[in-house]
Amino acid sequence: MFTRRTATRVAAILGGAALLGAALAGCSSSGGSGGSTTISLLAGGNDPVNTQFANDLAKAFHKANPSITVKVETRPAGTDGDNLIKTRLSTGEMNDVFLYNSGSLFQALRPDSQLQPLTDEAWAKDLTSDFKKTVSTDKGLYGAPWGTTFDGGILYNKKVYEKLGLSVPTTWDEFISNSEKIKAAGIAPVIQSYGDTWTSQLLVLADFANVSAKDPNWATDYTANKSNAKYAKEPALAGFTHTQEIFDKGLMNKDFASLTNVNALKMLATGEGAQYPMLSAVIGNVVQSNPDQVDDIGYFAVPPDSGEPHATVWESNGAYIPKSTTGDKLTAAKKLVAFINSPTGCDLQNKVGTPGGPFATSACTLPSNAPALVKDMLKYQDDKKTGLALEFLSPIKGPNLEKILIQVGSGISTAQQGAALYDQDVKAQAQQLGIKGW
Repeated sequence: MFTRRTATRVAAILGGAALLGAALAGCSSSGGSGGSTTISLLAGGNDPVNTQFANDLAKAFHKANPSITVKVETRPAGTDGDNLIKTRLSTGEMNDVFLYNSGSLFQALRPDSQLQPLTDEAWAKDLTSDFKKTVSTDKGLYGAPWGTTFDGGILYNKKVYEKLGLSVPTTWDEFISNSEKIKAAGIAPVIQSYGDTWTSQLLVLADFANVSAKDPNWATDYTANKSNAKYAKEPALAGFTHTQEIFDKGLMNKDFASLTNVNALKMLATGEGAQYPMLSAVIGNVVQSNPDQVDDIGYFAVPPDSGEPHATVWESNGAYIPKSTTGDKLTAAKKLVAFINSPTGCDLQNKVGTPGGPFATSACTLPSNAPALVKDMLKYQDDKKTGLALEFLSPIKGPNLEKILIQVGSGISTAQQGAALYDQDVKAQAQQLGIKGW
């Protein structure tokens, strides 16, 4: 199943330039003498974007705080990185500050016993309420954001919409009507790219803010295995139904089975295709492949069958301090975490990658040259029409959703069959995790 970790890798690959960075870097110092302090920072991965951000952060922080030196260490992505972090936390050998996921992967770190609380830090008041939920427990706040949020929804070609006299749809029926008009004009209405299997999931995953709007307790009931919170039932069934409908009505590109995400974005940028259920995080690829068309791409939330559309948000990653960091190192570590969302830290975040969405803190502002679709997303945030992706509200993620949705989106299975199959996938995963009530 698609996760924030997958998105982080996608954003890093698509948003980063070819950069050089050492595995161990930072400002050199013997540390600990003459009133100086040396702390270590574990980067958010070992890809170019994460490496550059950690190194630039260390250098800028040392310049602003000459008595504190930050040594940077990179780590592998994916499961290897998860296991390294969990091992270091459990053995008391974690770096003084580490950059990691928010949401369910954060919760798996047992934050109340293994992380330093940051509830009373001055920067906490600037955080969005959604981000606070993803780095908190009932006992406190444990993380500061780094990187932007991003949304799931429909990326669309604004020039195609303007040429055909279309308006952004607010209901699914309007979306289908727009798609049929686009098809009549000889343009692929809805781009699908099953050549990259993870992309099959967007009409389900990006619809979750609409599910939450209809039933605010759905995620809690889903985790507790209540009968009303199943994908084979409304309101969550809608994402499966919509995936089937665009296939049944012939509204997809003919090469949907083999098209890749990269080439799908080129189709969208050039107007060969008009609408693409996707994550805003991938806009960095358009910056590289079709820079002159970046601002031709807009964003709107997945339109629901009824009610107002809500944008589904994947939150920023977090910066954390382990319980093993104490004394002068803890003081220095808290300064570093605060620095990430200082004016200099915000500038560094804007410099390293292409923003894929709004920041999770009012302390940072988007650059004036942010892609147009980011401005579209800000409207949902300003109107308070957003909701968190399910992975930030529940630890249960069935691993086979992308395969199931390819079957539904290819006419092999019906929406009802696919949703029922995914409910079984979720059950198996919940039992494997030992979730109570399954």
